[in-house]
Amino acid sequence: MGGGSGGRGKGMPRAMAPVEEVDVAAVRYKPAELQAPHLTGFPLRAFVWLLESPLLGPLVTSILKKQNNMTQMLQHTVIPERPMFYPEYPPQEPEHGVVALGDDRDPVDRVEEALSCLAPYDPSGRFTSADEKNPFLYWKIRDFAYAYRSGITTPSAVAELVIAGVEEWNNKKPPMPMLIHFNANDLRKQADASTKRFEQGSPISVLDGIFFAVKDDIDCLPYPSKSATTFFDEIRPVEKDAVSVSRLRKCGVIFIGKANMHELGLGVTGNNPNYGTVRNPHSIDRYTGGSSSGPAALVSSGLCSGAIGTDGGGSVRIPSSLCGIVGLKTTFGRTDMTGVVCDAGTVEVASPLTSSVEDSVLLYSALAGSRPMDKLTLRPSPLCVPNLVSSENSKILQSVKVGKYTEWFHDVPDNEVSNTCEDALNLLGSTFGCQIEEIILPELEEMRTAHLVSIGSEAFSDMNAHYQAGRRTEMTLDTRASLALFKSFTSADYVASQCLRRRIMYYHMEAFKKVDVIATPTTGMTAPKIPPSALKGESDYVVSAKLMQFIFAGNLLGLPAISVPVGHDKQGLPIGLQLIGRPWGEASLLRVASAVEELCLKRRNRPSTFYDILKT
Repeated sequence: MGGGSGGRGKGMPRAMAPVEEVDVAAVRYKPAELQAPHLTGFPLRAFVWLLESPLLGPLVTSILKKQNNMTQMLQHTVIPERPMFYPEYPPQEPEHGVVALGDDRDPVDRVEEALSCLAPYDPSGRFTSADEKNPFLYWKIRDFAYAYRSGITTPSAVAELVIAGVEEWNNKKPPMPMLIHFNANDLRKQADASTKRFEQGSPISVLDGIFFAVKDDIDCLPYPSKSATTFFDEIRPVEKDAVSVSRLRKCGVIFIGKANMHELGLGVTGNNPNYGTVRNPHSIDRYTGGSSSGPAALVSSGLCSGAIGTDGGGSVRIPSSLCGIVGLKTTFGRTDMTGVVCDAGTVEVASPLTSSVEDSVLLYSALAGSRPMDKLTLRPSPLCVPNLVSSENSKILQSVKVGKYTEWFHDVPDNEVSNTCEDALNLLGSTFGCQIEEIILPELEEMRTAHLVSIGSEAFSDMNAHYQAGRRTEMTLDTRASLALFKSFTSADYVASQCLRRRIMYYHMEAFKKVDVIATPTTGMTAPKIPPSALKGESDYVVSAKLMQFIFAGNLLGLPAISVPVGHDKQGLPIGLQLIGRPWGEASLLRVASAVEELCLKRRNRPSTFYDILKT
């Protein structure tokens, strides 16, 4: 464990030194080893029975927590800092080379402003038939906008291809159940309205007629929000769009339906026995990652240009990394969570998944905007995007300092992951002049524990009334296992975790005095295989821990972070580089991400399962 501790006699609790007194330079990295069984089938069912047993459950959870040092950390340690119950940030310096969008402006105006910050669109070579003349991977938002405006195709024609693609993949063996709720007639209705606007010469914005998916925990009429359960729509009816959906709809976006996910967002593989487990377009025998599994697979497979997911524990970044796309997790409070199933927590945000950084800029400009209460409590910096066409862009990149905690960075089972990410950083330095600086981030194990207790306690609080009313038997086995663990956390555990949150925030804010961005691999491994026995349920906390290893600061501390594809391993599985930014620093983060993407574009491959809509 990192940090400092005072001397203690027998039976005395461990005492952490006040965070300001910790000698960060003396901290030694300690790899964390999570201990938990990997279970499927009958053993998983028996394990859940044990966890839910009034007599044996407390004993089992107590053993698990002791094995993973949680009891010592939360109950036998004196933490001198006061609790931080949601992210608190010091005032931030204004970002350079950015354009302010205006938090309260109409989304259409914000998108138009963001569009002017991108390099001029050049359609030459994009629509030729010869593959060798198409060095790009994905059709971008501006490709569709150009195709509609030039008469190459229409939103209605694209809608028919999307419908055909969804139906084809649902009938594959094994099936690719990327959508939980899909209504072909509603999709045609939206597309017809958009087509008419183009015929009349009055499209709403560059996003008009662009196809997007919405994760099943975000409200989007006319669909229910089940959070991939079998029953949640009976508890929580949907009466209107979530604010994030409403903002995109104002821009003319077409929603193809509600995307599959890990049930209630309580997992990071994407395993879901209720509706079928979404499969990775790069290798259908592997997981997509989660919990935004459906959104990531839909974007990766080319069926839609982007999606809205939610990220409370890496749930946008992890599947984006494993599926080879871009996942942006915004600062906590930057997007309005009204209409999202878990809108009252302190770690979760609604954020975009796209095939390119350019499309992330456009989607972010439409989605972002804090809700009134968050403006009062969080005091967000102005909403901005990077001006990528500014003559100052190269000079700003040259001044960027990227922080890397080398021992942590390379603590992965397969060094192919960390080496590929390090190569991308070296390219960033040699091409743009960015400086790579060594940093130390203490108490990483404490950060993982504080995040688990925070998100777990908030998730259980949301579900407690339904859990106690007997609804737990309608949930999947791995969800029940997680909730049984979360139920064991005490109020003292939760407060201790919030004290740790303040300490860890201090360490990161100190690091940001020296660097502008912190870089890590997004995940500690590439996409794991789906065991055949797991299709009816799986609990594998060890794999989950490796997938989540680098994501905690984005959620516990609410920092903005983005996953950018930087290459593949020997099996052709995507590898993502994560960049973590200062609070409210999405614009600066997007600038560096755009540079990384430019350098690594030729290292990316289209997935083996791909629907080339505009070419079709």
